[in-house]
Amino acid sequence: MVTDKMKLYHSYTILTLIFFSCLIGSCSKTSIPRPYGYFRVDLPQHAYRTIDTLNLPYRFDIPTNARLILRPTVGEMYWIDLYYPTLNASIYCSYKPVKGNLINLLEDTRKIVYKHSVRADGIGEKVFDSPGNNVHGILYDLKGNTASSLQFVLTDSTRNFFRGALYFNNVPNKDSIAPMANYIREDVIHLMESFQWKR
Repeated sequence: MVTDKMKLYHSYTILTLIFFSCLIGSCSKTSIPRPYGYFRVDLPQHAYRTIDTLNLPYRFDIPTNARLILRPTVGEMYWIDLYYPTLNASIYCSYKPVKGNLINLLEDTRKIVYKHSVRADGIGEKVFDSPGNNVHGILYDLKGNTASSLQFVLTDSTRNFFRGALYFNNVPNKDSIAPMANYIREDVIHLMESFQWKR
């Protein structure tokens, strides 16, 4: 005769076998974590217009999808921002007259760029030279989760000094902003190539 204890024992045995079968079966597949996804951004074709109507000591081509904003600063003139409303980014541009202090201006720029080395995976420097326009400079590419992914400086070595830095108005994430940063980098290269001094 089967007693209640035996029935209970068989029930526990069956449940234990089912539990271990499920446990072993569930461990046979290796789960693979999925990478983070980001929204796709449709970037427009590059198109430019020349800014030459303002009372600025320089001229260059700016993207048609960027707005030029004058940024009056105490003690400084001719500072501007190029604001990309659809990309939530700005290129902050400053201008300084050179008064025998070119080395100091270049060194200050270098210090500002290399302050980002704490978070940067690397910083590339590309020399720019346009002797026909008397424009010389450096393009700095900052790799990694830095606050600024691109900076540049332009000068004629004797009278004028122009500096720009790209910033996105959000927390830096190199993967999510990479397409926009590369897009704006092309605009910056065009800016540098079209840059001219007006005095």
